[in-house]
Amino acid sequence: MFEALTSKLNSTFKKLTNKGVLNETNIASSLKEVKMALLEADVNYRVVNAFLKAIKIRALGNEVMGSLSPGQQFIKIVNDELVKMMGSENHGLAQSSEQVTIVMLVGLQGCGKTTTVAKIANRAKKEGKKTYLVPADIYRPAAIDQLQMLAKDIGVPCFESTKEMKPTDIVANAYKAAKASLANYMIIDTAGRLQIDDILMNELEEIKETVPIKEILFVADAMTGQDAVNVAKTFHEKIQITGFILTKMDGDARGGAALSIRAITGQPIKFIGTGEKIKDLEPFYPDRIASKILGMGDLVGLIEKAQEHFDQSKIESLEEKLKRNSFTLGDFQDQLRQIRKMGSLTDLVGMIPGLGNKIPANASMDEGALIKIDAIISSLTNEEKDNPNLLNGSRKLRISKGSGTQVSDINRLLKQFMQMKKMMKKFSNMGQDKKSMRAMQQMMGPGNMNMFQ
Repeated sequence: MFEALTSKLNSTFKKLTNKGVLNETNIASSLKEVKMALLEADVNYRVVNAFLKAIKIRALGNEVMGSLSPGQQFIKIVNDELVKMMGSENHGLAQSSEQVTIVMLVGLQGCGKTTTVAKIANRAKKEGKKTYLVPADIYRPAAIDQLQMLAKDIGVPCFESTKEMKPTDIVANAYKAAKASLANYMIIDTAGRLQIDDILMNELEEIKETVPIKEILFVADAMTGQDAVNVAKTFHEKIQITGFILTKMDGDARGGAALSIRAITGQPIKFIGTGEKIKDLEPFYPDRIASKILGMGDLVGLIEKAQEHFDQSKIESLEEKLKRNSFTLGDFQDQLRQIRKMGSLTDLVGMIPGLGNKIPANASMDEGALIKIDAIISSLTNEEKDNPNLLNGSRKLRISKGSGTQVSDINRLLKQFMQMKKMMKKFSNMGQDKKSMRAMQQMMGPGNMNMFQ
């Protein structure tokens, strides 16, 4: 996400940092380029103007003119104002004073409400919270069945709605059941429409009057850009939205909705959907998003992903092997598979400070290279995995046939594996923060394998 915007902004900043002194002329020129980049990213015009005005006031003051590094200070101002535009801090789900906190998801048809209900429930379950799901969309074919199946997959209770029931009756009865099950959260999936209409809004208002709803979250398809912002504004005026969830952020290279929606409505973005799987829901952190937009990565997010997907005992075992210099191709294959669970290589590399701004817009890492490496290692015997020096010409020929690769692919893997072992051993011997060190150990190895080829 944000690839196109990141590329344009970094081009602008590069010109600016080459200036020894900033003045009104080159600041004005830079702001003009920033404006064009934001408008092309489909950011709301009024939001862009307010954003640039705030930057100009700070950039023309002593904050930059007195700085030893004016260009870097200008970038810091842009970062600060981006964070402010998007809400400054993360806002999780609100907690009601009632036993059950009721969350209602609303939005147009096709935005991903039903799947997002399940994603929230899955996330809450991992945090030790009990959820109770409520299918209240009686119009879309199979909407009720879809949520009930998703609830079964993640192991949470779901109300037995039918399309013959009224949505208000569904939520009223579900509320009683949620309290009886001692749920922490009751999450309601509501009907959507292809466009806003009075029937839809009236139904949502009736549901609001039926049960004590704490959160009304608008689910928006990020790829629709300003259309999503305009629809969100109308919903907010009608039923008072308390927050937003942006879906399909993994497919949105522009980011206009994420940068506009909070400034237009005054309500925070709480989560973003980053893929189709149930696990692909992340809290929205404005400071981390701003860093990614400016090509500065998101090391905290990278470490969190590593902690979520890597087994602690395996990490400790890996550290011991690195210290003994006994890291094998089998160990590497295990690490590789863990990396693939974390998401696309493009997203992961973009989270590494200093690398995000070096990936061209619309470029993607070669996921096929990882599959090829896995196939090669799978074709090795356990003895060969432990001792790659056994791999002579005849063995390599056997492995290439078994993995559907070329002998040259095997040679490249072996060469890079030895380089990677040396690099990982250096990391294991460095006396840096252990938490960061472990995450970087996990990432640096497989991430070095053909990613830019």
